[in-house]
Amino acid sequence: MEVQLTNRQQHILWATVRHYIATAEPVGSKALVEEYDLGVSSATIRNVMGVLEKSGLLYQPHASAGRVPSDSGYRIYVDQLITPSLWSRSVSQTDATRSLLPQSATEILGREVEVALQKQLQWQDRSLETLLQGAAQILATLSGCISLITIPQTTTALLRHLQLMQIEAGRIMLIVVTDGYETHSKLMDLSLTPEESQRDSEVIDRELQIVSNFLNSHLRGRSLLELGHLNWSELDQEFQRYGEFLKNSVAELTRRTLAPTATQIMVRGVSEVLRQPEFSQLQQVQTIIHLLEEEQDQLWRLIFEEPELEDGGKPKVTVRIGAENPLEPIRTCTLISSNYRRGSIPVGSVGVLGPTRLDYESAIAVVASAADYLSEAFSYFNP
Repeated sequence: MEVQLTNRQQHILWATVRHYIATAEPVGSKALVEEYDLGVSSATIRNVMGVLEKSGLLYQPHASAGRVPSDSGYRIYVDQLITPSLWSRSVSQTDATRSLLPQSATEILGREVEVALQKQLQWQDRSLETLLQGAAQILATLSGCISLITIPQTTTALLRHLQLMQIEAGRIMLIVVTDGYETHSKLMDLSLTPEESQRDSEVIDRELQIVSNFLNSHLRGRSLLELGHLNWSELDQEFQRYGEFLKNSVAELTRRTLAPTATQIMVRGVSEVLRQPEFSQLQQVQTIIHLLEEEQDQLWRLIFEEPELEDGGKPKVTVRIGAENPLEPIRTCTLISSNYRRGSIPVGSVGVLGPTRLDYESAIAVVASAADYLSEAFSYFNP
């Protein structure tokens, strides 16, 4: 979301979000004057809050109340007004916003999480399940949110054979055979330009056979999990038009083959979070609990989604706020997640779910550190 704010608007939005997170009460200009050294009058703050409201970053729950951050307001807060080094949408900070929060705050929080995990979890002496259960409980306690940790995807199925076949003009089927002789297929449209769509069907068939042979020679013997995260852009330029098709098809086949069961997400901290004022309506609570207990496959697909990587290849933290969540039961919540890995391959995810009014700095640091810790620990467990 591209919203250009002045330094003063940034300061007042930051203070409004911080105050609302702490109190759960609509924020007025008087409270900001009393609790934050903003260097301006109450009247100026009111005017700026009015501008932020017109921009969709704040709103009034009712006419006589103060203002409350909107989903868009929280998004600006996360992207621009707190240290952005640990999550997926890094945005350069101005000199003004650097002073709002110490630059090392999330790093300090992250180290505290790492110390807590190391102190309470001795993974060398634990089973994988016990380790994940302990990590989920610590994550819930430290974040004050519902913690979600997916059980690692450890399938040993390997690729035996791959075949691309043209079914009709512009329609191609990908067939994958595993070392256990299980067959999986995926039918998709191949986007062709008008010129390409006029090409002889036999030419396309020959190309598909060449691509199939090329892929088999390079991919045979690799695990299906690894196939879902290959860089398909490395295909020869001649076959680039098949790259996106292959990427989407193999990723879909991988998700289907590794379809989660109802026990693949460890959940902790539900009762504490549901006492928050945002969850005062029984119907809302019931829909969230139903999602956590009965529809974990939907949640699994959401939090195990491959995130953007940092320059060093480390997965960043993804922050989904309110309506950014595609699942209806949590569209009034914030979901923060990151993957943990075996080497370069993501095998599971760590996440926290809470109200949009949560301590984003702490929650982001907790998730990032827990994912790092489990990545290190998981390298010592056999798949």
